[in-house]
Order: sequence, then structure tokens, then C-alpha cells
Amino acid sequence: MAASRLGLGLALSVALASPLALRAEEAIITSHAITTFGDAPKYPADFKYLDYVNPDAPKGGEISEATFGTFDSFNPYTQKGRAAALSNSAYEEMMVGTADEIGAMYCLICETIEYPEDKSWVIFNMRPEARFSDGSPLTAADVEYTYALFRDEGLISFRTVLAEYVDSVEVLGEHRIKYMFKPESAARERIQIAGGLPVMSKAWFERTGAKLDESRMEPGIGSGPYVLESYDVNQRVVYKRNPDYWGKDLPINIGQNNFDRIRIEYFGDATAALEGLKAGAYTFRNENSSKNWATSYNFPAVDRGWLVKRELKHGNIATGQSFVMNLRREKFQDPRVREAIGLMFNFEWSNESLFYGLYKRINSFWENSELAPEGLPSPEELALLEPLRDQLPAGVLDQEPVMAPVSGNRQLDRKNLRKAAALLEEAGWIVGDDGMRRNARGEKLSIEFLEDDPAFDRVVNPFIENLRALGVDASLSRVDPAQYTKRVRSDSVNAAASFDFDIITDQFPTGYEPGAGLKQYFGSAGLTDVFNTMGLGDPAVDALIEKVITAQSKEEMHVAVKALDRVLRAIRFWVPQWFKDSHTVAYYDMYEHPDPLPPYALGELSFWWYNADKAAALRAAGALN
Repeated sequence: MAASRLGLGLALSVALASPLALRAEEAIITSHAITTFGDAPKYPADFKYLDYVNPDAPKGGEISEATFGTFDSFNPYTQKGRAAALSNSAYEEMMVGTADEIGAMYCLICETIEYPEDKSWVIFNMRPEARFSDGSPLTAADVEYTYALFRDEGLISFRTVLAEYVDSVEVLGEHRIKYMFKPESAARERIQIAGGLPVMSKAWFERTGAKLDESRMEPGIGSGPYVLESYDVNQRVVYKRNPDYWGKDLPINIGQNNFDRIRIEYFGDATAALEGLKAGAYTFRNENSSKNWATSYNFPAVDRGWLVKRELKHGNIATGQSFVMNLRREKFQDPRVREAIGLMFNFEWSNESLFYGLYKRINSFWENSELAPEGLPSPEELALLEPLRDQLPAGVLDQEPVMAPVSGNRQLDRKNLRKAAALLEEAGWIVGDDGMRRNARGEKLSIEFLEDDPAFDRVVNPFIENLRALGVDASLSRVDPAQYTKRVRSDSVNAAASFDFDIITDQFPTGYEPGAGLKQYFGSAGLTDVFNTMGLGDPAVDALIEKVITAQSKEEMHVAVKALDRVLRAIRFWVPQWFKDSHTVAYYDMYEHPDPLPPYALGELSFWWYNADKAAALRAAGALN
């Protein structure tokens, strides 16, 4: 998230020595927060609570949500198995961000940080009162141990980032730890990377012999406000608020973590989950189906006023949801094939016929923000792109950014069909007597869409019909969540089983101040990782990611992001889907929230709260199970 020099609430301290020593010693900054580009953080060191919370929010009650699929692990930090929902909620980081500010991180486990202006190192002065959920002290030794876990056993791309940034970690005292950073690493987010690492119990790992890269049902011990209370495999998970949570009175936590319990109900699919809401089996739903939102909320709980249905505006960047092509497959190596496939998805018809006009089209990886490029590249963008000229896709330097194709009001757009056919002809995929396209080796152009959500059938099937009209042997394979997880990830035992798919639906969350996380999603370092699902390994992309990470000002970063976005879009490994700029939520009328909500989080599990009187009235009326 962020890096900071001097500003509101930041104190500058230097060694009290002779003038010669003062010249030799670098000024040391001591602070409760840090921002990416040195702006003053919004909240001073003596802030009482965050602006968007209700400091008097009552504690109590339960909130329950639904998910579908299965789980076989409570370890969220490995790509083995399928982790239970919210299984990372037990762990806290040294520093955290807020929902109303871009690029700032504030001390949580730490009380202050110390660092020189060049950010060559950072010292975290930890709160001595910090405790794990079992009551044991959280110390610098735990921080050092957790860092070593992620360095040695974390996801490959994450290990790569740590190796690029961190040179060494040194315990200076029971509650004082120092990170030394590599001189060649980007200074801008060094401290944020260290401050954003979860902290786990060294004693628990040593006692149990557990590993970070294994799938296991025993949750580790963290210091967070919630702990696992119970679970029924593939049915539900219940977390309870820890009444002895060490950080409950910290200003960063006032008005948050308000529910006594958070319950997650598992359903076989999204349709069953909606039926569960109608029956009162759970109480809060963030609706992601436009069809459901438009047509399915006409049941008695809504009519009687028991269930609230609301649209709450947000300021988030679109998630980058898209159909993603697996570039590891030979058939997707030719960009003309990828472009032809993209032409066959008719968003305009889908939005009108399937989505009730509720969505907007995604074009940029930074859609719904000022970071999405427009028009021809600016001189500043060209300064970054020109040195990469020989590695860039056609059109990046002298054309407007690639936009998602626009289609007509019929499912099959004939103009786009002709264009796609021409592209495949040029790429050597010729239509045979059976209407199917084959290459020079006689191999059919076959494409399988892999899905685990039956709600997507109505979206994917028209896309498939359009592709078949083009001569592509397209099909949909719907599998159970466990099989889906196995097929879309790397298999360390059987390499042939790794990333066993053609096209899936995925998301690429980016952020207003993107940093090293870009390497996980788009960098060559993430080629075998769960995040880089398309298998993108492109030298121009790698070079531009470095420009984003090393930018020294917001202006430089914006330029680099726009240049990167142009290249990513021109590679055409995705068929962008849709987004909406509001949360569409339905919940039983016993929850309340701050008004207005902060721009960057819905926060129903964080800073909403329970109204016991309303809940009692709902139960008396028979609204809930």
C-alpha cells in the first residue's frame, strides 16, 4: 500500500551527536503510518477512530453469508486443496490499510516504525500487549519465523517478491524487529511488503510440525479478532469473536469486528444458495447475478419487509473479471486466434437479454478509475514504450488502447463473425466439409470452457454457439469445485495435470497504487502460480511492471500503469466481461451500517453491526430459521 516521509503525526529524530556525526548519520523517521509517495496520512498518530466507523456500534449477534462448493483445508496460504471461506481471518499483519484512503498503511501489531529516508531498512516497534488467540505473547521471534515460512514455503511468486526485496531479518529485542532491504529493490514499497506479511505462532508450528505449503484441516494460531468455533465439512464454518482479543481497544479497531459470530453456509450451487436466503438459512447476500437481482427478489420475506434490498455505490476499480485463455496451449499462441475468440462474445446482447442492462463492459485492467488510458499514448507513455518497440504487440505505439469489441442486438453479430473468420483463415485454421476449422496438421480447433458454477451456463452457452458458427469446436465442461480447483492449478506431482484447461472465468484485481503484486498476476515470476492463470510470461510486461513498482511519484506511476495496461490489453489473453459500480446487497433487516459507507469497502463483516431489537422482531415473526 504505501510509503511516507514526513507529514502529519510523523516525527523526525536524529542522533544527538556532534555536527560531524549529524552529517554522517542519516535522518531517521519514526511514524505510526506510511504512505506510498510521502503524502501525509489522513489519520494523525493520536486519532481516536476511523472516520467511517460508528465508535458506539454495539457488539453482538451473528451475520451469516453463503458460498458454494467445497473445502478441505484451513490453510489459506497454499495452492494445495481448497481453503475454507475466511480461513485467513485468524491472522493479522504488522500494518493495515483503511477503506477511505488510497496508499496508506497504519500500525496494527506495531506501535511505530523507524526507517531512513532511503528506506534501506525498517524497524517495527511492536506492541508488547499483542497476543495470539491462545494467550501467548506475539514476539519478534514469531515475526522472523513467519517471514522464513513465506520465504521458503510460500507461493512461488510470493517467494520471488520476498527474495527481490528482503535481504535479512534481525530480531533486535522481544518486541523489536528489523528488515534489511536489498539495494537493487524498488524503495517505494519495501516497508509495505514487510508490514503486510501475516504473523503466525512459531510455537504452534514447532509443536505440530505443520508446514505452510500443505493442505490441513487444523487451523493455525493467529492474533486476529476471530477464531474458528466449529465446522461441518462442505456444510458450514463458524467463526466466533475472541472476547480476549488483544487489539479490541486500538483506535484502528474501534467500531469494527462487531459481530459475535460469522457463519458461512455452503451450498451446492448459486441457485441453491439463493433458495437458502429465501428460507432464512443465512442472512446477508452480496448478489452477483443480474438475473437474480432483477427477477428473483419477489418472495415473501421481501414483500413483508423482512429482507432489505439495496444498491450501495462504491469507488472500487473493476475486478478484471473475464474469460481467460490458457497461453500454455499451442492453439492460443497466435494472437489472431485470441482476437477471433474475443469477437464472438456479444456483451451488448448478453447485457440486454441476460443481465437486464445492469452491467457495463470492462475494457481496462483498471476500469472505473483514472488509471485507464485513453486515446493515443502520451509522450510520457511513449518514453516507456519506445525502448520496448521490438517486444510490443502491434498497434501499442500508434493506436488507441484495445477496446472490447462492440456487437449488435442479435446474439450472433455477422460483422464480427466475418472479421473473426478472416483472422482464423490468416492464422491457418481452415473450414472443412464438416464446418469445423482445422490447421495444417488436420487438428480441429477445439476449445473447452471449464466452469464449476451452473449459473454461468446461460452466459457461456450463447458464446459457444457463436464460436461454433465460426467453425470452432467449442464446448462447456462443468465440474465440481474440487475438480475445478485441481485442474486450474499447478500440480507439483504430475506436471501434465497442471493448468489443465482452455478457458476459465477469472479475475485480475489491481488497485489504485499497484506494486509488486502485479508480478503475481502478470509477471513471468508467476508463471507456475495460482494467480497467473493465463500463463503470461512477456518481457515487455515484466519491464513495465518494474516501471510501475519503481515510480517515484503518483504521476510517474499513472504513466507506467497506463503503458502497462495498453500492452496487457493488446496481448488479448482475456475476453473482458462486465462490472457494476455499486454493491447489490440483500439482508434481513437486523443489520445497520455507517452512512455514507467508505468508498473502497462494503465492510459488512468489519464495521456493520447488529440491531438486537430488530433481530428479535424478525424471530418473533418467524422470518429466520
